[in-house]
Amino acid sequence: LLAFALIFSFAACGSKPADKDPDGSGKKNENLEGSLEDILNKIYETAELNSDFQRFVKEGLMVSEINAENCAYHLGKEGIEFKEAIASVPMISSAYELDLVRVKEGADIEKTKTEIKENVDPMKWVCMGVDKENIIVDNIGDVIILIMSNESAKELHDAFLALKD
Repeated sequence: LLAFALIFSFAACGSKPADKDPDGSGKKNENLEGSLEDILNKIYETAELNSDFQRFVKEGLMVSEINAENCAYHLGKEGIEFKEAIASVPMISSAYELDLVRVKEGADIEKTKTEIKENVDPMKWVCMGVDKENIIVDNIGDVIILIMSNESAKELHDAFLALKD
């Protein structure tokens, strides 16, 4: 009987699958799996980009960490709290940037998105900028994407949104 009771106690203590209503709210957990670099690579691999922009992505971009020292430059203001963040930026000055920000558990994602959207500088590059309508701030679960691009912003955004399927 003791062995029988132990088996059932282990079964009862099993954890719920991560994607099935983790907090009992009736909402599915939409957090993206994998590192931010993996997510970035999936976006670039699946986005329907024209050949010139594809070449730009393959040959002209580098990935750097966003931290407290450069947060204002990339995300528009100091003090935005996040778990981790990366920026995909051109090696040579160009009006383009794609950032991924994984927020801390329990963070107010809508507030963070609004802070980024309202404060990011679309003219931060020397002698060039991005039109305001070509700045996209969105999220899937705990990952926020910031896209600033006069070319292919919609395609990159669509590739990001496709990751939640």
